[in-house]
Amino acid sequence: MAGHSKWANIQHRKGRQDERRGAAFSRVAREIIVAAKMGGGDLAFNPRLRLAVDKAKAQNMPKDKIENAIKKGTGELEGVDYVEVRYEGYGIGGAAVMVDCLTDNKTRTVAEVRHVFSKHGGNLGTDGCVAFQFRHCGQLVFAPGMDEALLMDAAIEAGAEDVLSSEDGCFEVLTSPGDFIGVKEALAAAGFQAELGEVTMRPESEAELAGEEAAKMQKLLDALESLDDVQAVYTTAFLEG
Repeated sequence: MAGHSKWANIQHRKGRQDERRGAAFSRVAREIIVAAKMGGGDLAFNPRLRLAVDKAKAQNMPKDKIENAIKKGTGELEGVDYVEVRYEGYGIGGAAVMVDCLTDNKTRTVAEVRHVFSKHGGNLGTDGCVAFQFRHCGQLVFAPGMDEALLMDAAIEAGAEDVLSSEDGCFEVLTSPGDFIGVKEALAAAGFQAELGEVTMRPESEAELAGEEAAKMQKLLDALESLDDVQAVYTTAFLEG
């Protein structure tokens, strides 16, 4: 299935994530704490915790910090009690935006998120106003140059739900959230190493923004991602240029 070119956007996204690696330590620690609190500290029986620990390792988070975060989640060490909240709204040109947060103070967090939306030309909406525009799934992105037939065969064998190709030759393998780790490991064992892999909220369709609109939308997304309580920001906007 073909779609518009997105490889440059994916590389840009990875670069911005790398730039924020310091802040990412705090964010992934929160995710580990919440995952351990909800499902226990055993990675073998807690897929969400395993994902969080894998992300921490990919960011070179020290082993002792990972272990301490798990212990805070299971109650072996004292820690902050974080809760999950999701905010939905609209950005430039009406593009949908979802903001996932882990916070110990929802009043503070919603005020900060609302302020960013208002300051940068967006609007904070009501619960469910844009969620239907996204698909909760595992996403593995592969660089251009892969053999599509071989990748598709391996992905289907591994239990993937879909394989999508873009105009510039990159591929996406989509999975159910629960199958993400298994599919990722099976594809890696078959020689297919993903450039980007995560459980995400993938837009069902994208709104292309260019020029000044794209620049304004990027500022809104950057401002949301810079908030301490924000874990992830998802949007239907496809930024050209």
